[in-house]
Amino acid sequence: MALIKNEKEIALMAEAGRKLARVLAALRKEVKAGVTTAALDARARELLKEVDAVSAFLGYKPHGAAKPYPAVLCVSVNDTVVHGVPGEYVIRDGDLVKIDMGLVHERYYSDSAITIGVGKVAASARKLIQATEEALRAGIKAARAGNTLGDIGFAVSEQVHRGGFSVIQQLTGHGIGTALHEDPYVFNVGRQGEGDVLKAGMVIAIEPMVAMGKPQVKQLRDDSFATKDGSLSAHFEHTVAITSSGPRILTESGI
Repeated sequence: MALIKNEKEIALMAEAGRKLARVLAALRKEVKAGVTTAALDARARELLKEVDAVSAFLGYKPHGAAKPYPAVLCVSVNDTVVHGVPGEYVIRDGDLVKIDMGLVHERYYSDSAITIGVGKVAASARKLIQATEEALRAGIKAARAGNTLGDIGFAVSEQVHRGGFSVIQQLTGHGIGTALHEDPYVFNVGRQGEGDVLKAGMVIAIEPMVAMGKPQVKQLRDDSFATKDGSLSAHFEHTVAITSSGPRILTESGI
C-alpha cells in the first residue's frame, strides 16, 4: 500500500528533488566522447558534496541483486537499460548514455534519470530518446488523484507504441519517500481504470524504459539489465507527487 505524505514531507522531497535536478544538469554537460563512465561517477560524488546530500544508490542492495551497489550513479550505455556500473568504459560518439541517480536530503529520497545522445547520433536513436521522454510526460499527465496506476501505464505504453518502440515490461517505477523503493510498483503498461487509485499525498517515481527492438531484457553479471536482442534503449525518470491540484514534478529544475 502506498504511503501518504503530508505537506511538510513533500516539501522535503521537493528540496531533495531540486538538489538532484541541479546535479543531473551539471552531469549532463560532462557526458561527451572520451570520458569514462567512472569519471562521471567521480564528478557525481563531488556534486553531492556541493549540494550537501547523500547518495541513495551507494551501498544499496535492491531485491534480486547479488551485492550492494558500488557507485553513486548508474551509467547505462546503448543496449544496457538500467543499473550500469561505472567503470573504464570510454564514451564514444553516437552512444546513448543513460544516467540514473538518487539522493537523500533529511531522510527523504529523490530519484531521476535522463538519456543523452553523444555527438552524432543516428536519427532512429534520436527518435527513441524523444519517444521515451514523451512517454514520461504522458505518464506524469495521467498521475492525477482519482486516476489509477493503470492509467499511468496505459498513457506510457500508448506513447511508446505510437513511436514504433517497445516498452520494457520487466522493469518498473516505484513509490518513494523515506526509502528509495516503496509501494506501489508503477508499471509502464496498464489498462485504463485498473490498479490502485491514485490519492493526494502519494509520491511515485515514473520511469519509462524503452527498447528500439524487442522488450525482453537479461540481467548481466554486474546486476545491470540489457536488452536481450542487443537493441538500443532509453530511460527517463522523475519523482512525482500526486496533489489535489494535479501532478507535481519534484525532480525538475524550476519547481
